[in-house]
Amino acid sequence: MAKAKKKTSRGRNQDRARVAGGQDYEVRYEAKKTRRSAAAVKSAVKKAGTSRKRVEQRLSRKK
Repeated sequence: MAKAKKKTSRGRNQDRARVAGGQDYEVRYEAKKTRRSAAAVKSAVKKAGTSRKRVEQRLSRKK
């Protein structure tokens, strides 16, 4: 019998660290969280990359 794989949260943590600019639900979530428009979030993702930390920093600077 094959041994069952150990379940980890590694994939989830990696996913949480990124913003998918093409996914409407991700853009809406980030826009609501930072109180910015969806267009501003998409622009920040284009300029800063997909790192959630860098996107949030860029959005907080633009106020």
